Amino acid sequence: MPPIVFPALLIVHIALAIALFVPSLLLPFAFRARRGSLDPAKTGRTMRTLLAIQARGTVWIGLGLALTGIGLVSMLGFAILAQPWLLVALVIYALNLALAYFIQVPRLRSLIGLANGSDPRWPALARRQRYISYVMAGLVGTIGFLMSTKPALW
Repeated sequence: MPPIVFPALLIVHIALAIALFVPSLLLPFAFRARRGSLDPAKTGRTMRTLLAIQARGTVWIGLGLALTGIGLVSMLGFAILAQPWLLVALVIYALNLALAYFIQVPRLRSLIGLANGSDPRWPALARRQRYISYVMAGLVGTIGFLMSTKPALW
């Protein structure tokens, strides 16, 4: 196999992993920055792109992520799956996906289209979404740390 395949596959895998979480991480901050709704008709191009990725792109990004992950494991050998740092990173990634899918996305959908002031709970709900994004960003950072340092955990 050409030596460029592994680095290219790794770059695509990392880009897809980040792209899967970017909308869930950034959209709650739009509530703060815009001080209003996330009505797609009233948002800029960046927010419309994030909303579209979250609504229609996550399945394809997740599929690409799984395929590139399988490709990386097949190139490195299945013994890599016994590494403690990788197992911990995969568990954290699964927790982050569950947090995004079951908590972050449904709550964001309920806030989309609501204007600041239309619901007395809006500021508290938007703030809670930002806190969830902080947790998700911390989990993504932890995964990055584990992947780059490969510590001996046990």
